[in-house]
Amino acid sequence: MAAQGTLNQQEIFNRRLPIVVVLMIVASGLLLLRLISFQQLAPEVLTELSTDYNRTVRLAAARGIIYDRRGQRLAVNTLEYRIGVSPNLVANAQRTATQLASILNMDELRAYEAVTSDEPWVLLAPRVKAEVGQQIEQMKLDLQLPSVTIEKIPLRSYPQGTLAAHILGYVSGDLQGYYGVEGYYQEQLAGRAVNSVVSSIPFDQTDTQEPGRGSDIYLTIDRDLQYVVESELQLAVNETSATGGTIIVMNPRTGDILAMANYPSFDPNAYSNVTDQRAWNNPAISGQYEPGSVFKVLTVAAALDKGVITPQWTYNDQGQLNVGGVTIQNWDRGAHGAVDVTGVLVQSLNVGAATISTALGPTNFYSELAQFGMGRLTGVNLEGEAAGTMHVPGDTDWSESNLGTNSFGQGLAVTPLQMITAISAIANDGLMMQPNIVQKIVTNGQEVLSQRVPLGRPISAEVAHQVRDMMVAVVRDGLDDKALLPGYTLAGKTGTAEIPTPVGYRDDAWIMSFIGFLPADEPQVIILYKLDEPNGRWASEVVAPLFRRLAERLVILLEIPPDDVRQALKAQGGIVSGQ
Repeated sequence: MAAQGTLNQQEIFNRRLPIVVVLMIVASGLLLLRLISFQQLAPEVLTELSTDYNRTVRLAAARGIIYDRRGQRLAVNTLEYRIGVSPNLVANAQRTATQLASILNMDELRAYEAVTSDEPWVLLAPRVKAEVGQQIEQMKLDLQLPSVTIEKIPLRSYPQGTLAAHILGYVSGDLQGYYGVEGYYQEQLAGRAVNSVVSSIPFDQTDTQEPGRGSDIYLTIDRDLQYVVESELQLAVNETSATGGTIIVMNPRTGDILAMANYPSFDPNAYSNVTDQRAWNNPAISGQYEPGSVFKVLTVAAALDKGVITPQWTYNDQGQLNVGGVTIQNWDRGAHGAVDVTGVLVQSLNVGAATISTALGPTNFYSELAQFGMGRLTGVNLEGEAAGTMHVPGDTDWSESNLGTNSFGQGLAVTPLQMITAISAIANDGLMMQPNIVQKIVTNGQEVLSQRVPLGRPISAEVAHQVRDMMVAVVRDGLDDKALLPGYTLAGKTGTAEIPTPVGYRDDAWIMSFIGFLPADEPQVIILYKLDEPNGRWASEVVAPLFRRLAERLVILLEIPPDDVRQALKAQGGIVSGQ
């Protein structure tokens, strides 16, 4: 009987075995189909079904690189990493926590709490340097830890440090550009960002396609030239105890800016360390100041262009002149007798400039100054430009006395870029070019060169040459050889400007500047040199020698030959050109 019972159970088992096998196969098939369908769900559907397993992130495009005119990198992209973990996939919590804590330099208990959390995904470090991210990546490979996730975070870097900081601007953590080129060309540099669904399940990660890359921008500045200019400005500030300063080097024929330096500056790699956010502003394009006697050049040019005076014009300088109830005096409080128009500039006579502006009259005077760009933007392709301030008849802040004081650069405000742009018209045969900082933009391998844009012709070529010769006389006869550059004919003018306050002008500090171009007969470069509150009393004594020292270095860097060599080359049919 026992044998018979055993036989019946065996028969029952044999009959049921195929059914069990079939059921197991079916169940396995259903599970496999379910897994396949889960894997193949579109990211957006998967996000709707389970937000626990997916996160939508904004993937930024690779930002365009910024180069100098010779292809030297000024702004590049680097990477940082965001480190996370999926606790439900951690096999060995203690080992994982120990390894992560060691590499991320975090408390081991905190790491352990993260890897044993009930959350589907835990952020361990929002930003770590590239070398740390690489260590985490190696740890994942060595220990086979699919639970650890690594996300790349693009970051802007400036390999030249503080060099050209105000030209470049900076990029914030959200990859938004501010100030300078970064701000002005934000759209072109940034490219096209996209949203992407990122799975918190490591084995479900896929390579994401890089969105539309930003355009590369080549600037007109030269890195080596920029370094020399910044070094000279720093040295000048140290030597004169100035509170600040600006130097601009430009090609007057094209408007291309070859260098632009300010002191103080900042480090765009550490822009957030700036305690006063005004440090981000570029004083060369936004810092407004009364220009002083440099402005007399424009007054003379305007009167010559209108035919109110000629190069042979003279007046009797009695040392003072009343205009609109304000008595104007010369810088030395002296009367100079018979003086011609060249003498007005050589001796820098306020009374002479005011005599000329009153002869012009308000309508002609301010119309001519507007043609030189006073009171309006130059349109330079940098973010943050200011328009300056010039009150005209009809404005509530204008009075008749302004006609006199404005003639020698008092009672109005300009930016350094406005001032050098206006004087560049004299260097460029009367044609004023728009200042430009970009040489070309490269998008997907296609180059677009910057166009040279004339801002107008405020004066004729004849007048430009007449004023140029007067500026040559200023350097030759009016500055005691302090700005003379052996071998080169230089045209220039100094300015010692008073600093206004709500209750009048300071009598203990001045803004001193010098604008010059060379070679005078074929200008290849124009330079503005400005110092704020340096020791000393007159720009002719303080800034003129500093200008010469800078010019000595620039003619070498720009390969501008001396006048005799240049003339000899021209006589032989050679072409002489600078940058």
